[in-house]
Amino acid sequence: MTVVGIVPAGGSGERLGADRPKAFVACAGRPLVEWSLDVLEAVCDRVVVAVPAGELRPGWVEGGASRSASVRNALAAAPEATRVVVHDAARPLVTRELVESCLAALIGVDGAIAAVPVVDTIKQAYPDGTVERTLERARLWAVQTPQVFRAEALRRALDVADDVLAGATDDASLVEAAGGSVRLVEAPPENFKVTSAADLARAEAALLC
Repeated sequence: MTVVGIVPAGGSGERLGADRPKAFVACAGRPLVEWSLDVLEAVCDRVVVAVPAGELRPGWVEGGASRSASVRNALAAAPEATRVVVHDAARPLVTRELVESCLAALIGVDGAIAAVPVVDTIKQAYPDGTVERTLERARLWAVQTPQVFRAEALRRALDVADDVLAGATDDASLVEAAGGSVRLVEAPPENFKVTSAADLARAEAALLC
């Protein structure tokens, strides 16, 4: 089994107010992406990072027009992969234990993904904001990364038109759409995504404590 980590790192950083791609914004004294790389490199046989053209380094690849297109580019550069770990550069508090739990859960399914149970009441609304219905919270999960896949299932799922990739909110949804099965793995609350300046400050505090 060959495990390849993939980090799509092409986010603009606009919502952070940054002047560079989000993955390269400083967080606790290091580029944000390096915190995730530390963990992935400890678990995976190889890690491929998909970045904007100006950020290329040896072994990395240029990202695509969308997040999933970047994953497709990175996976194409790793034909040896039999298991793939996809993780957001913007989740710097990922742990080795969570990655390994997702890998261990990849038995009898095509994907195993980190997620947390939804604690808020979720309502489905019409375009004008009127509530259509309240969803059953006990069955709802908020999906995160890492997302671990059998490489052949992910390759098949990514072999679609660019507009389909652009519309995907995560890679697991593409695997599901291709007929694959996906299992949820409960993640700790610390595995949050850095989107805003407040998130960045929260991540820095956690990493420095």
